[in-house]
Amino acid sequence: MSVIVIEQFSDILVLKLDNPPVNALSHGVRVGVEEAFGRAEADAAIRAVVLAAAGKVFCAGADITEFGQPPQAPLLPDLLSFMDTLSKPVVAAIAGAALGGGCELALACDARIATPAASFGLPEVKLGLMPGAGGTQRMPRLIGPVAALEMIAGGEPRKAEAALASGIADRIVGDEELLSQAAAMARDLAAEGRRRLSDKAVPVTEQAAFEEAAAALLKKHGQADEIAAIVASIRNSFGADFASACRAEQAAFQTLRQGARSAALRHAFLAERRSAHVDGIPAKPQSPVRTVAVIGGGTMGSGIAMSFANADFPVTLIETDEDGAARAEQRVGSTYDISVKRGSLSAEGKTRRMANIAFRAGLAHAADADLVIEAAFEDMGVKRDIFGQLDAIAKPDAVLATNTSYLDVGEIAGFTLRPQQVVGMHFFSPANVMKLVEVVRTGETAAEVLAQTLAAGRAIGKLPVVVGVCHGFVGNRMLARRSQQVDRMLLEGATPAQIDAVLTRFGFRMGPCAMGDMAGLDISWRMRKATGRRAPIADALCEAGRFGQKTGAGYYAYPQGARQGEEDPATLRLMEEVSAREGVVRRVLDDQEVLERLIYPMIDEGARILAEGIAERASDIDVIWLHGYGWPRGLGGPMHHGARIGAATIAQRLQDYARQTGDAALQPFEKLPEMIS
Repeated sequence: MSVIVIEQFSDILVLKLDNPPVNALSHGVRVGVEEAFGRAEADAAIRAVVLAAAGKVFCAGADITEFGQPPQAPLLPDLLSFMDTLSKPVVAAIAGAALGGGCELALACDARIATPAASFGLPEVKLGLMPGAGGTQRMPRLIGPVAALEMIAGGEPRKAEAALASGIADRIVGDEELLSQAAAMARDLAAEGRRRLSDKAVPVTEQAAFEEAAAALLKKHGQADEIAAIVASIRNSFGADFASACRAEQAAFQTLRQGARSAALRHAFLAERRSAHVDGIPAKPQSPVRTVAVIGGGTMGSGIAMSFANADFPVTLIETDEDGAARAEQRVGSTYDISVKRGSLSAEGKTRRMANIAFRAGLAHAADADLVIEAAFEDMGVKRDIFGQLDAIAKPDAVLATNTSYLDVGEIAGFTLRPQQVVGMHFFSPANVMKLVEVVRTGETAAEVLAQTLAAGRAIGKLPVVVGVCHGFVGNRMLARRSQQVDRMLLEGATPAQIDAVLTRFGFRMGPCAMGDMAGLDISWRMRKATGRRAPIADALCEAGRFGQKTGAGYYAYPQGARQGEEDPATLRLMEEVSAREGVVRRVLDDQEVLERLIYPMIDEGARILAEGIAERASDIDVIWLHGYGWPRGLGGPMHHGARIGAATIAQRLQDYARQTGDAALQPFEKLPEMIS
């Protein structure tokens, strides 16, 4: 199948990229474009070329599935250099996105004409990369070095109007006249001569402003190699000749591409897309969700209702009585008010979103909903009562979802006479902000119900990942292994400050002890008591009334309502007392041991989850931890990180720690090497 469509309109050759869905610059596309340009150059009847797309996307950039494979000529930098040698002008006719290599392709043209829906962007920085086909050289020559630095280091696309204002686009025209106007522009350029960006110079007078902007950027992103490389490459646009600067850019691009950070970021990018594909589930539901009811107007239920209201779904938020419904309305309104005050939402936007939510008392108001989401108290008795009533109230084809974070969804489904309609939707707090939803399917969940749930999640801007039934599903089950080691290491001699510092240096925004204090230590304490589990240090803190920030003391002290905790001698004394009571001799733990005992048991648990079929892919586990638990994106996710370290190393270290501490929970899973590759 040809990936290039060639048409000729009088003296203009129109070359259309036809590599759906996004016209990625695969080897076949590069070959086709080069051959078509060669044909145009050799044909005396052709005066100019228009480069366009057969579909709705001009070009979304490189085919990243080719990364790691042997390079095949022509490479994109060579193709764009070849374009510079042409005697005939090229006009890019852009409808839709021109991103990454696609934007660089457009920059190698003499002019760019776009439709109102077009966009231009160089988002390589989001994959730990930089433009590698002249983007850091042509863009400064087109819009100036400071604006180019902002665009390339930020990675965000520019819509058509902004692209026109900055000089990236030369003209905006309607869709129906894109090709005719591009052909007319190409004829004008044929008469005037080529306008190669490679022939332009970047004014030295702009270097001082560039250096000031670069210094601020490097200070903000000091640990990101790609930012330093972008700054250095754009700096080359001032002094080095174009060809030399492009060679340096390509070398820097290859260095970044071969690095662990870019590999992790590319893995995360692909993992997110891979998670959308679930075996045996239709890509689109036959009956998409149009109306939603949420049961429970607390923090979680309100956040879920807001997520749907923000996407213009009609939502009924249900409480047990009128007072509860009024409190829920006040809670939602106050949350929107914060957004209005910050400037992220207009007053009109708040009014529209509030109008999408009906605040009601009584489960009878769930009768007409396509999707009913229970977000009540985390208690199996409460779930039994609600789902038993819903069985008689909800319409027969309604999806019945529970927002439980660890309870058995299969057991909850058994409270109804239609278990095939029941699914878990584990939102993360705050639900109106966090993207992740663990979609929990039981052995009886119907394929159509799962498809409806996934589609509804995507429609509200969430990232739904399908998981199976077990205590804590994927994310919380792995978190439990980490929490177990936190308490164990505090018992052995580590301090909360040490543990938090180790994990924040690793890349998490907050350590587990500070996070526990912020969330409230009593929440996990109640769950442990309900399930017969122990955490000696955390239990002792709760027994002493130290629940965290809300009580002024937890792992840390919070004097006078402070949000930032301080090390508390009382905590250290309490830990020493608990260690003595438990018969544990305290010692000094080095930071490497702390890090490995925090991270390696999680990876080990991930392997067990895969072996049990709770997660379909290791990359799904990574998506869950990236978007639900703050795993540093530059490390790809726990399973990617584990594969980089190596299963043998992880297993050996866990065995060593199990032997050293006598903690059987550190013994590695025997199938760990099979699950990590």
